[in-house]
Amino acid sequence: MYKTKLIDELRVIIGDYLASEGKELVDLTYRHEGRNIFLRILVDNPEGGIKLDECTYLSEAMGNILDERGILEQQFILEVSSPGLDRPLVSKSDFLRCLNKKAKFFLRELVNGKVEWDGIISKVEGDSVYVDINGNLSQIPLSKINKAKQII
Repeated sequence: MYKTKLIDELRVIIGDYLASEGKELVDLTYRHEGRNIFLRILVDNPEGGIKLDECTYLSEAMGNILDERGILEQQFILEVSSPGLDRPLVSKSDFLRCLNKKAKFFLRELVNGKVEWDGIISKVEGDSVYVDINGNLSQIPLSKINKAKQII
């Protein structure tokens, strides 16, 4: 199975399971490190803040689901954790949760001549994030954001 197809399938399975548990999938990473395969999953509650015992429970349950489905053809190491305070901002809801907070953006391509932005997220509308940079409002399409995170 091609890696991107596998990752997409894992996102659906894990995302659906987490949604049924009232949790949200923040990020999923599938990597070969030496001889090992690591599946790292960042999980949070929609309102933010997940506890260690919740991660432990989810790890066991997701491990069982993945084993039953046989998606990963070889042994893997599953890590389930909180995204932490500097969680990646990926979805529209992530940006909405950070309204009026400072964030750093790394873009896929230039927007107004820049690929790196720091500013206050002032609104999220349609498929764009509006960032206040020293009193000037700039529109950044979500599709052009490679990586973003709240500045703590």
